[in-house]
Amino acid sequence: MLLASIGKCAVVISTGTGGLDESEVTDALLSAASSSKLNGGNIAPDSRAAKAVTWTSFKKLNKKKSNASSATTTESPISAYGGKSGPIAILQTNRDVTSVKWHRKGDYFVTVSPKAGAAAVLIHQLSKAASQQPFGKSKGGEVQLACFHPQKPFLFVATKEHVRVYHLVKQVMVKRLMSGCRHISSIDVHGSGDHVVVGSLDRRLVWFDLDLASTPYKTLKYHERALRSVGFHPRYPLMASASDDGSIHVFHSMVYSDLMRNPLIVPVKVLRGHSVVKSLGALSMVWHPHQPWLFSAGADGNIHLFQDL
Repeated sequence: MLLASIGKCAVVISTGTGGLDESEVTDALLSAASSSKLNGGNIAPDSRAAKAVTWTSFKKLNKKKSNASSATTTESPISAYGGKSGPIAILQTNRDVTSVKWHRKGDYFVTVSPKAGAAAVLIHQLSKAASQQPFGKSKGGEVQLACFHPQKPFLFVATKEHVRVYHLVKQVMVKRLMSGCRHISSIDVHGSGDHVVVGSLDRRLVWFDLDLASTPYKTLKYHERALRSVGFHPRYPLMASASDDGSIHVFHSMVYSDLMRNPLIVPVKVLRGHSVVKSLGALSMVWHPHQPWLFSAGADGNIHLFQDL
């Protein structure tokens, strides 16, 4: 499954790349989102979300287009084993969607629209084609990013200078992380859930140990230009950051199960390959889920794969 943000929309896409068993599970998970019975596209558990987002199945969208053009279209199956892969559902919001993020278990995802005020953060459940607006008011400045805790019902919401941690079940803020940054550009949570790394446009990488304090455990400033993307490897003790200087820095980042031992952060390698175009360099990076490989995308229009880091 893929998520893409395009203008005011978030699009759910089926890749059809899984095996037969995975394909059947995916089909079941997508049955609600792909159903043409979506009421104008909207199934939302609260009225606030109903005003902020509309679900539309891609089948229904194709049917409307065919009626308008008096042409016939065939419905696309939702997995490779059913025929074709492709878009399943479109979530239309009132403002531009700048960030989308999956929950690790795959059923939930969060979208961020910084200009949408109280509806800037929306949580969506794929299996029910339902949306929720967790916040009734806009507090603490314009929201930039949001991501889930890997195990607990926590949501990390980043504004330009702070990161707030909310308990989704109790609907309260449990912690406020003071980054010391002027403009947060990226955020990632370690697989243990106890560590958070933040990148900023003022060249800083900030590491938080949630068990220690609300202030940074480490602040690193080694890139020559703004940081655009930071992230932990989901399996190996690796961390990386991509910057507008065109480089990607890779760190050995060991997190110990012993709470008495501090995390170990050691520089490993500097990856170069992206050229700087109009002051923009490496815009995004992501780790392979199983291998020590890293993908990067740059303003030069290239995507690179670095292997065996």
